[in-house]
Formats: sequence, C-alpha cells, structure tokens
Amino acid sequence: MANLVARTRILFSMLRPMATVCSSAPYSKESVPSRVWKAGKLNHVAIAVPDLEKATALYRDILGAEVSEAMPQPDHGVYAVFVQLGDTKIELLHPYGEKSPIANFLEKNKSGGMHHICIEVNDIKSAMSDLKKNNIRCLGAEPKIGAHGKPVIFLHPKDCNGVLVELEES
Repeated sequence: MANLVARTRILFSMLRPMATVCSSAPYSKESVPSRVWKAGKLNHVAIAVPDLEKATALYRDILGAEVSEAMPQPDHGVYAVFVQLGDTKIELLHPYGEKSPIANFLEKNKSGGMHHICIEVNDIKSAMSDLKKNNIRCLGAEPKIGAHGKPVIFLHPKDCNGVLVELEES
C-alpha cells in the first residue's frame, strides 16, 4: 500500500502543470513567487488596420457586431475601435500622429494583422514586479492609462513567445 501511495504522489507531481510566465523558458514553482496578483480573462485581441472605417464596417455591417466609435488615444499613438464579442473584444488599431507604433507595424504589414493580446490582472504593479523578477521586460517603467481608463503595461514580445502582451488592471 505504501508503494502505491508513493507511486501516486510521483504521478500527481508529474501531472501538476508547470508554472510559466509568458516565456518558453521553464520555470519551477520555486522560481515563481507566491503572488498577490493573478491573471484574469482575455480582455481583447488587437488588430492593426490600414483602413479603420473599412475594418469597422466589416465587423459592424457584415458580421453584425456591436462596435464603438473611434477613440483617439494620443498617449499610445492610436485610434481604437472596440468590437464587442460576448465577454471579450477585438480592438481595431489605426495610427494616430507621426510617432505611432501602429504606423511602423503597418509599414511592415501592409494589410494589417494581429498586433497584441490583452490580459486582465487584478494588481498591475505587483504583476510588473513579479514579472521583472522573472526577467520578463515591461515596455515602460510605469503603467499608462489605456483606452478603458485603466492602467496598462506592455510586455516585451521576445520574452513572451513572440507575442506583444498588454496587461490591463481589472
């Protein structure tokens, strides 16, 4: 019986999911500190578009989705339109101003494409601190206020499997 218990413990320890944070590098549970923050739901997937009106019309008029008005976000260099899809959204991004990161993206991707994903977190400052301890680079020293009026920070795509990840405080 003791042998069966020991084998069961080994099996369960092997099945336990490994803790990972935005990277393909393996992390042990010991390297990820217990935290006061947690990741929540997918808030949105952002798509850079060369023609905001055309993209908005696709989702609103052809697909029948509820869409917001175009919202200028000068601090982020974008116009944003949100397409509501149940409890998540698609964010359509178009350049705003000369130094728009979306303009640079569209220069390389003429037809547009997926720009980033946004994940909600309950405590953005704690998340940033823990991520930095695990060598996940934040693109900025402090969060900025995003399109939903909440603090956001972006994580370096090279640390997140090639995906630009935005964290938004929920």
